[in-house]
Order: sequence, then C-alpha cells, then structure tokens
Amino acid sequence: MEKSIYSAEYQQLCRLLRELRQEAGLTQVQVSERLGVPQSFVSKYETGERRLDVVELRHIATALNTSLHEVLTHLESEET
Repeated sequence: MEKSIYSAEYQQLCRLLRELRQEAGLTQVQVSERLGVPQSFVSKYETGERRLDVVELRHIATALNTSLHEVLTHLESEET
C-alpha cells in the first residue's frame, strides 16, 4: 500500500473533491470561508500538495453540501 500523496488513489480523491466543489457551484474561496481556513488550504488539498485526515475530509464534505459517506461512495464507484 503506497502512502504517498502522489499515489493514484489519493490523486483520484483530490480530483473528486474538486469536481464535487465545482458541481456545487462553489469557488475555492467560498469553501475556505465555510471551513474557516485560508483559500490556499483548499488549493493544496485539491492539487494533492496536502494530505487530509478523515476529520478534515468530513468537514470538507459538509462544506460541499454532501456527506463523508457520499464522498466515499463516489470514490469506491470510480474504482470499480
């Protein structure tokens, strides 16, 4: 199991989060405001520069008007 932020699986998660943000009609700035973090935080996790923990991922899902369960379901469906 590769643990790098550069793994294909992690890049897939980053791409999914970016797509979910865009589908929600939100900018990186709007998501950062909802999270109470700088816009660079959003940019870094979307480009794979920053690795997220599960708690951060749950907060991001909420900010994107979805749930952690939905994010994981999307991710799993892309793998099959």
